[in-house]
Order: sequence, then C-alpha cells, then structure tokens
Amino acid sequence: MNDGMIELDGSEGEGGGQILRSALTLSILTGRPFKLINIRANRSKPGLQPQHLMCVRAASTISNGNYKGGSVGSAVLYFEPGAVKSGKYTFSIGTAGATSLVLQTIYLPLALRCDQPSEIIITGGTHNQHAPCYHFLETTWAAYMGRLGISIELEMIRPGFYPRGGGEIRAIVHPCSRVNGLTLTSCPELTTAGGFSAYAGLPESVGRRQARRLSMRLKSQGVESHIPLEEWEAANPGTVAAIIFRQAPVPPFFFGLGERGKPAEAVADDAADEAIAFRDAKCPVDPHSADQLLLPLVFSPDASAYRTSEVTRHLTTNIETVRKFVDRMIEVDGEERDHGTVQVAARL
Repeated sequence: MNDGMIELDGSEGEGGGQILRSALTLSILTGRPFKLINIRANRSKPGLQPQHLMCVRAASTISNGNYKGGSVGSAVLYFEPGAVKSGKYTFSIGTAGATSLVLQTIYLPLALRCDQPSEIIITGGTHNQHAPCYHFLETTWAAYMGRLGISIELEMIRPGFYPRGGGEIRAIVHPCSRVNGLTLTSCPELTTAGGFSAYAGLPESVGRRQARRLSMRLKSQGVESHIPLEEWEAANPGTVAAIIFRQAPVPPFFFGLGERGKPAEAVADDAADEAIAFRDAKCPVDPHSADQLLLPLVFSPDASAYRTSEVTRHLTTNIETVRKFVDRMIEVDGEERDHGTVQVAARL
C-alpha cells in the first residue's frame, strides 16, 4: 500500500457500515488509500458481512483497486484505489443484504470520473431494515441527485425480502461534469400524502390492513392520503407500507417492513411515525437524505445549506469521515436527534 494512508476507526460515531462505504467512495474520488480498523465494532455481528464485503469488491472492481482483509468477519481492511472505468457491472450479494448500499458506494465515482454511462445490476435485498429501500432510491434519492446534476436511471427487476433476498435492481449512472450546490431551508405545509401498501406471498387482507392503518394515522394528523394496494411477486413473503409527501421540494419516502409475527398495523405505524415526525419538524430534508447528500456536495465547488428534520449519528459520523479525506468546511447548527442546518462552504 502507498505511503500517506488514512487511518480510520470503525468503532467511532455510529459504529456501523457507513464509515466503510463512505471511505471507499472518498478513497476512489481522492486517490487516497485507507486502513479501517474495528469494522462495525458496535454491531451485534461485528466485522464485514456479505453486503459490506460486496461494497468493497464493487469499489475495487470499478476503480481497479487493491484491498487486503476482504473476507466475511474481517475487522481490518486496507484499500488502495486505482483509475475508475465506466462499463456494465453485475454484483451478487448472495444474501438478502441491501442492494441500495452497494449502489450508493459506487455511483459517485462512476458519475464524476467517467465520460460514458455505466450500467449496474445488483442482486440481493431490495427492502431491508436499517437501509434505504429501492423505492426510497427511486422517489427521493434519485430526485436529489438530479437536483445536483447527477442523472441516475433506476429500475427494480424484482423485489427481494429477508431472509432469501433474490431481488434485483438496475441502475444507469450518467457522467456528471459538475455537481451543483444545494440550498434547501424551507418546506411548505404538508397536508396531503401518497404512498402504497405492498404485499408478496401473503393474503390481500394484510395489504388492506396496512393501507387502512396508514390512512387512519395520517387523517388523525390532518393529512389526507391515497394509499393504493400493490401485489408483488418475490422469492419469499414480505410487505411494505409506504408514505410519500409530494408537496415537499423533494418528495421524502418513509416505509415500514413486515416480518414474521409483526402485525400489519405495526408495519404501517413504523412508516407513519417517521412521516408524522418529519411533517411536524417543518424541515425540507428527511434524516436519511441528510447524510446521503453530504458526499456529492463536498465535490461541488458551490456553497450548500440544507435544513434537516433530524441530525442523526449517521450524519455526524459521515461528516467526520469526509473530513479525513477532503479539506472542506462543514458545519451543523443543531444537536443530534433535533432538527438542524448543514452548511458546506464554497470550495476555495
């Protein structure tokens, strides 16, 4: 490995896989190698799991990079990037691990360092706990990227739920010559909502119960909604309850996932709780987008400022990881678990 290696401790901050994914992206874009210790030290199963290992392999593949420590359970990783190359890439996680997180690891280098589009096909889980689901990518994330000048086309070939996975997503990442800054500090009053109640391999009544609960919860908060039913085909049973506020500057997407023994009403409540908290905060950027916007914005020459409904540990951890690789002034004026404004200074 090269001299000048950046050293990172995976037990710091939120202590999960985000440090790894951000470090891989930043390493490729800056050309700086890194050593990461204590990978996912704060998780019940520490070390690299299959979806994290696939992030490493995907990052290495698109950048002709080298790594050491790339095995399931590994707590230490060395990574050295090479030159990014556009192309058609296929990655199979082999479990129900989150396809979205693999895509979010590699899209930015492909957009900023290539002059031709790239096609990416990823198999695994499309709707996972503690990860952006496919429909969040399609509805919210891709819309934010479009505002920044990064064009990404998305398609879900088939859904995949825990434990078998088997889902597949396809993305076309187009070249981006310049990332636009973002100023988003106000949000209109949110009085209507869309969404859906999806079910796969389960009785239609499950989907109907989710839809009724979503509508009831939203109506009790003064929000009128239309929640259609969707029946999906998947390798194993699953359900998704989703709420979308299309009145927001960029539509935020909130969802709940079914699991064995979990009532349909509880699935809907997971989505409703997050959606109502966002509505009440009167901020334009949802907590999940707040940390995902940071990486592309530090590669924009422009100043940016955006107000989020919640400053999360993921956001503050991402800021500290970015600072290891990029000399850029980044400030947050709120405390964790409260709303706040993220500011990225213009590049000098």
